[in-house]
This record gives sequence, C-alpha cells and structure tokens, in this order.
Amino acid sequence: MTLRPFVVGLTGGIGSGKSAAADLFRDFGAAIVDTDLIAHQLTAPHGAAMPAIEAAFGAGVVADNGALNRPAMRALAFEDPDARKRLEAILHPMIRDESERQCRAATAPYVILAVPLLIESGTYRERVARLCVVDCPEDVQVARVMSRSGLDEHQVRAIMAAQATRAARLAAADDVVDNAGSLEALRVQVARLHADYLAQAARAQGL
Repeated sequence: MTLRPFVVGLTGGIGSGKSAAADLFRDFGAAIVDTDLIAHQLTAPHGAAMPAIEAAFGAGVVADNGALNRPAMRALAFEDPDARKRLEAILHPMIRDESERQCRAATAPYVILAVPLLIESGTYRERVARLCVVDCPEDVQVARVMSRSGLDEHQVRAIMAAQATRAARLAAADDVVDNAGSLEALRVQVARLHADYLAQAARAQGL
C-alpha cells in the first residue's frame, strides 16, 4: 500500500507573502500543490471547468479564447450575490479532487498544499498534518497589495475583510512564519521549518 505523503497546509492573508514562502519551500525540496494555480488551469482556455460554467452562466462569461471571462464573471457576481456561490460549487469540488490527486502523486519528502482560504474552507484542515500560516501586520499587507495591484487602500481592506481575520488564522496555526521583514529573514524561518517537516514526515512514514 502506498502511504499518502506528509502534507503541510500553507495559508495567509492577501499580501502576506504566501507565494514567496511556497517558492522557498520548493527550493528546499518540498512538492508544492497550489490551489490558486489549479483554479486558473480549470478556467483557462477550454479548461475542465468551462463547460459546467458556461452551462450555469451562459456564453457571456466565456472569453473568445474559451477561458473564463473574469471581468464578466465579476460583474455578474456583483449583480447576483448567489453567482459567486454557484461558481464555487462548480470549482471547489474540482479543485479539491485535483489537489488531492497531486498530493498523492508527489514524490518529494513532503507536500506544501497552498490554499489562500484554507481557514475559511473547513475541509482542507482535515487534509493536512500541519497548518503553517504566513503572517505580517495588516498595514504591511495593505502596502504590499497596493504596490503590486494598483488597488487603493479601501479596496484592499475590503478584500481583507472578506477573509478570515489575522487572529483567526494565528489561532488555527500549528506553525507561524513572520514575513514582516526581509526575504532572507523569511528564508531562515522556512529552512528551520523544512528541517522540522522532514523529520515529521519521516516519523509519519515510519522511517
């Protein structure tokens, strides 16, 4: 029987630096399963989710190249609050299935399962052995997102308000990465956690 790999959930609020942390874990040898990337693949030109999305919302949310027309979908969701829930009902089971497939197929010593809304999505917590939260002060989050996205502070804080609170993430965490500082400071913390996860994965596998 093939044992399921040791899986660490990685999450954090917008602008916290989840992607930077995931990249460092990858550099150290972990397998990365990114649910954001899976979602984009499912809604890419002629992606696996597109037939169900077109059936549910019509051709108006499909771009000329067969991908999800994101501006049209956002406009629809703004007009119809239930549209987002219907879209999630299509995408979330497909994302769960594909992320589980990728976790099981991984050959690295352990897997980082990167889920932006892991705290908000109860089923993911059951699938991970550890939960690692990338954390930084809210003002740092706001500044980072404004810098990279062109959104204003009000828009960024509105996105943050729709996510789990910083306190809720920290309360749920098994491990916390402080990403208020430099990339090198982040690297030092990830290196320490990598060594710990290697040891835990070996114990879990009976090695």
